[in-house]
Amino acid sequence: MQYIHKINTKLIMGLSLAVLLVACKSTPIAPAKVEDKSPAPPVATAKPADSGANTGAVKEVVADSNANNAGNNPLKDPNNILSKRNIYFDYDSDAIKAEYRSLVEAHAKYLLAHADARMVVQGNTDERGTREYNLALGQRRSVAVKKALNLLGVQDKQIETISYGEEKAAQNCADDACYSQNRRADIVYEGD
Repeated sequence: MQYIHKINTKLIMGLSLAVLLVACKSTPIAPAKVEDKSPAPPVATAKPADSGANTGAVKEVVADSNANNAGNNPLKDPNNILSKRNIYFDYDSDAIKAEYRSLVEAHAKYLLAHADARMVVQGNTDERGTREYNLALGQRRSVAVKKALNLLGVQDKQIETISYGEEKAAQNCADDACYSQNRRADIVYEGD
């Protein structure tokens, strides 16, 4: 009789533990929602003469397939948006500002037109914060740019991300105007 009581006690304890574990089952955490507080881009009021053209926010990019010729390379033409390679961020933020959307869109269009082109997005921070925190923030910044490019159709194989944290600070700073120059993601094309 005592043997049966021990088995029943163990069975009840086992079932209680199972019920407790099921009750403690974790639920997935929903990703944080990011609110865009940047001003909306200006709305076009007139349609171009060619109504069949795509008139999105992407500016015209001259995408010459002869990228080795520096004279014809849109990546090196200072008058082309593709020569701009820095995306600056607010303090402690990895959200891409509205003013850099056209830059990201132009680089996405270039990458889509050049399937063999590859880029590295280098995340950087100012020197405030711990080394570990700054490396993580730099990585979040580079990944934010990569995700924006992915949303515009660019393949993962064309984009690599890396974080330098505070290691590639442009200069040692004493005020926020200076710090803001270090809070950036740099776009570097392979072979550049």
